[in-house]
Amino acid sequence: MMKHNVVLTKDIPAPPYYSYQIPRGKSATCAAVYKKLLNHVDLSGVNRINSLLDCMKASSPTQIRANSILTPSFIPPLDDEFDDWMEEHPSALSKFEEIMEMSKGKKIVMFLDYDGTLSPIVEDPDRAYMSEAMRDAVKGVAKYFPTAIVTGRCTEKVFSFVGLKELYYAGSHGMDIVGPTKGPKHIKSKTKDILCQPASEFLPMIEEISKTLEEKIKIIPGAKLENNKFCVSVHYRCVEEKNWSALAEQVGSVLAEYPQLKLTQGRKVLEIRPTIKWDKGKALEFLLETLGYANSSDIFPIYIGDDRTDEDAFKVLRERGQGIGILVSKIPKETDANYSLNGPIEVKNFLQNLVQRKNLSLDEQQS
Repeated sequence: MMKHNVVLTKDIPAPPYYSYQIPRGKSATCAAVYKKLLNHVDLSGVNRINSLLDCMKASSPTQIRANSILTPSFIPPLDDEFDDWMEEHPSALSKFEEIMEMSKGKKIVMFLDYDGTLSPIVEDPDRAYMSEAMRDAVKGVAKYFPTAIVTGRCTEKVFSFVGLKELYYAGSHGMDIVGPTKGPKHIKSKTKDILCQPASEFLPMIEEISKTLEEKIKIIPGAKLENNKFCVSVHYRCVEEKNWSALAEQVGSVLAEYPQLKLTQGRKVLEIRPTIKWDKGKALEFLLETLGYANSSDIFPIYIGDDRTDEDAFKVLRERGQGIGILVSKIPKETDANYSLNGPIEVKNFLQNLVQRKNLSLDEQQS
């Protein structure tokens, strides 16, 4: 059994204060520009705020083509880039039979991100509802395969969206894991009371910075803070770009007082998290171990996600040499995933195909 105690900052190398997203795709020139940004991160005063502002721009897909740091000559033709990318990361729907052949004779274990995967990305994060058709698809998959939601949201919030008690929920990027309260026969009884909180001693600190930041960002129109229990998310999807600098100043000044916390970014969201060796990949490994599959060669994990934080899980699967990662994206991105889907609708279709295939297999066995 893995140890899940908190690793304090002094026990691990300090990470970069801000992490930049290297452009996803094949443009070497584009990547060089972003690497130049990364090399110029400064942690002091105005430079720190400018670094965070550049970070916000770099991690906002809609800003890439209009961003002043990139002229149109740096952007390769999207169609050509997309075609090349699709050859390397083909559609999981068009390659469904190939995937089924790979999983033949193995136990499928399903891992799903939430925002952008099961629900569309929306302006108001409190209204990121999944469709009833998607809920039915997830419920169908969970009937036959162990299924987990792995998300940056807090466990309570994502459960309120999904509402399925037969799932595992790994909230706060895997720092808050609970097991199903009911479910089919494949769920072992010992997993129903799973509770893994490797960052529990950071809770008072997270609560404190959450309250401080909530007051600070009130002056920024459109900024929204979400306390996800073990991490704090600052959404700026509805903030006009002219106000990003002010938001960066508020977030940077508060975070500077908490050296045991780090800042990462997603799709128009800044996330403050404990500096511990834990992520979605660790959560995946924990769940596989708890299910009794740590050293099993006859399992086939499938992880579907759309965010950069899902890359930790994709990487784990590649290193294990088991299962597949499926990236949800409409644009080319650098990824460790094997396949792709272009949005929640295709995710739903893929899940429905899995259920249909399982039902067909059971009918054949009974005939």
